Amino acid sequence: MAHTASQPPTLDHETLYTAFTARIDAALAALEWEAALPAGCERGAVSLEPPRDPSHGDLSTNAAMVLAKQAKTSPRALAEKIVAKLAGDPLVTSAEIAGPGFINLRLADANWLNELTAIERLGVDYGRSTKGAGRRVNIEYVSANPTGPMHMGHCRGAVVGDALAALLEFAGHQVVREYYINDAGAQVATLARSVHLRYREALGEAIGAMPEGLYPGDYLIPVGQALATEWGDRYAAAPESEWLDLFRQRAVAAMMDMIRADLALLGIRHDVFASEAELQRAGKPEAAEAWLRQHDLVYDGVLEAPKGKTPEDWEPVELPLFRSTRFGDDQDRPIRKSDGSWTYFGADLAYHMQKAQGADELIDIWGADHAGTVKRIKAAVAALAEGQGRAIPFDVKLVQMVQLLRHGEPVKMSKRSGTFVTLAEVVEEVGRDVVRFTMLTRKPEAQMEFDFAKVVEASKDNPVFYVQYAHARIRSTLRKAAPEGLAPSADGLDRLGADELALVKLAAQFPRSVEAAAEAREPHRIAFYLYDLAAAFHAFWNMGNDDPAKRILTGDRALSEARLFLADQIGQVLRNGLALLGVEAVEEL
Repeated sequence: MAHTASQPPTLDHETLYTAFTARIDAALAALEWEAALPAGCERGAVSLEPPRDPSHGDLSTNAAMVLAKQAKTSPRALAEKIVAKLAGDPLVTSAEIAGPGFINLRLADANWLNELTAIERLGVDYGRSTKGAGRRVNIEYVSANPTGPMHMGHCRGAVVGDALAALLEFAGHQVVREYYINDAGAQVATLARSVHLRYREALGEAIGAMPEGLYPGDYLIPVGQALATEWGDRYAAAPESEWLDLFRQRAVAAMMDMIRADLALLGIRHDVFASEAELQRAGKPEAAEAWLRQHDLVYDGVLEAPKGKTPEDWEPVELPLFRSTRFGDDQDRPIRKSDGSWTYFGADLAYHMQKAQGADELIDIWGADHAGTVKRIKAAVAALAEGQGRAIPFDVKLVQMVQLLRHGEPVKMSKRSGTFVTLAEVVEEVGRDVVRFTMLTRKPEAQMEFDFAKVVEASKDNPVFYVQYAHARIRSTLRKAAPEGLAPSADGLDRLGADELALVKLAAQFPRSVEAAAEAREPHRIAFYLYDLAAAFHAFWNMGNDDPAKRILTGDRALSEARLFLADQIGQVLRNGLALLGVEAVEEL
């Protein structure tokens, strides 16, 4: 299926972290020139971070620690040579060696004031990076079975995948957002039979209670009505063989329209919708099997009897088996069933081969209930990469289910009973921003509770409110200043003191946080960072409540406009971070 990946931007600007990374790199290059380091030494592991303890300085580098072995010297001895190079930099007020060889730097205040003007200059691009270097990443997320509307069980993976896609684009990757439609299994046949019953109901037949095993939800009633209007009673009494495939196709199409609409409520989109049924009709699993046999990765064999079964309960059958044990799995896996149809793994293997043809890296966002299949599908992708002679990094992010609560009491949901809570209902009640941000307030592999009462609280304990409130406070202050003839100005930035600079230092970590979150493939890190930045701004604001001299708007015009400039740039960073999460930076609350 043709698709166009997002194109990474070309950047020609630097921020404080990139500037000082370049300074350290220049110092190391000088040491190479002096033969204190070997020519062309590998510097990929050199990092620049804020120290864990701010009292140790503004920046810390591990350069001496990771390069000492190549230099055939001790970390502290190499650190002394690096410090000698950095100490002469006019933007560095001190360079000190700590512990076994870390180097802590203290920067001149001018660096932080320059960073504020950089935020203003770069605006929506502040934090954007070319770190991804245009690398093509395919992210598959949601991929809910097309048997009904989205429910909250799908929501968390949807938000994680969408935020990860936005994060990687911002960090310079080309991203393809993909949805895999599981429309070739028994569940969609059950869906077709359920729709056929609703079709007969629409024609006036009394169907009574929905039979056990079919989908009872009212969401299928409009589908049946539409088909009754289109076809009349043509298929009402027809044998199943005449209508099953047709009803399956129409039912899946209707459910996918519903799913797309549900995802749109969360601002989630996909570039590609890949169909399992189309994959099989195109013969992709057969082609995958042939390719794997050519590379001795599939053979015909008999699986061992399942544990706990007696010989009378089990009959050995020769099946085509994928050599997944070669790649760390605990047993080889069948790609076909005894009747010749494809196993889920066999179809999935072919699908991943298809995705890998147009990507440098694959990422799947799965529910935690699929944990048992991770090892085998990773083995399949590893085999594919080995056979093609290239590296195809493949990561599976497992997302835990969300427990819905209302004032601490569980909210029941069941897709089969038709009483589940839909995603649309949740968004309607609490809003898109609350849903999206809340889904990113914990690591995806951690359990999560979503309490309808707590997620709308106006308190510090509600992260989405706390972050949006910080932005709203900033915008309110700017509006209040305008009638007084005050506007943000960089002219008096040298009037800012230690409290203001501490806030700038935290804001300056945003570009680094973006790169770190993108490298780890963890968009929740941005939510954590935004909460910390919002908390720091609220603390700064509250100092003005206790001491009028520390308010943003004071009787000192130059100082007021400098503080307005500071607040305005903190607001810009909040907007940029919230945009990555797909959350609005509200003007007022």
